[in-house]
Amino acid sequence: MDSATWIGVASIVTAGLTIAIGSIGPALGEGRALAQALAAMAQQPDEANRITRTLFVGMAMVESTAIYCFVISMILLFANPIWEQLKAATGQ
Repeated sequence: MDSATWIGVASIVTAGLTIAIGSIGPALGEGRALAQALAAMAQQPDEANRITRTLFVGMAMVESTAIYCFVISMILLFANPIWEQLKAATGQ
């Protein structure tokens, strides 16, 4: 295989691993945060609005990690800077 094929294979595999591994942490974190918020609301129902508001802000912060992983995988698949270097080196 030539170098372009290897770069393509490496980009696809790396993008897949980035999404797979990068989504596990936020999913577990959001699940744990939701479970703790529900437990807190069950113990203090009068504070449910405040807990819910704080929960949504926290979940948005946790979800940003997964979004960053998605962006990195899209860069690897569609705007990979190594492709441009390869094209320049081979004269294409």
